[in-house]
Amino acid sequence: MSAGEGINVIQHDAILETREAFGETTLIADPARIVHLCRHLKAEEKFVRLSAVTAVDWHPAEPRFEVIYHLHSIENNRRLRLKCRLPENDAVIDSVYEVWRGADWYEREVFDMFGIRFRNHPNLVRILMPIDWDGHPLRKDYPVHGHKYDYSQESHG
Repeated sequence: MSAGEGINVIQHDAILETREAFGETTLIADPARIVHLCRHLKAEEKFVRLSAVTAVDWHPAEPRFEVIYHLHSIENNRRLRLKCRLPENDAVIDSVYEVWRGADWYEREVFDMFGIRFRNHPNLVRILMPIDWDGHPLRKDYPVHGHKYDYSQESHG
């Protein structure tokens, strides 16, 4: 497939929109159907590799968040970007861990940095920040300089 050909059209009732730009395909999907769509993409479209899960905070716009999945079909030498939009007051989406076990740490990172919850994740705890950390550092409303701490009170024993 040459760079300008794009991807074969993918049909599924969870797909709300398909975008083609710069030889890349992006699917905008219904977050309520993410697991069902991902099962289809893996089994029928051969996207067997989940190469990343990340997010974007569009604050103050609503829906505020996008969860973004980068998929790879090794067999067909194709890549796909899959996006789900989530509102600020309900930033929850089903985990795709049961489809791709590799989603485990990616989803934990998105949870840690953005506060987006992944329903049915087997161990949704912070992965980068301390467990008791307050806030989510990649949210646009997080303090630019972080929180102020008094390190003189730390014990160095």
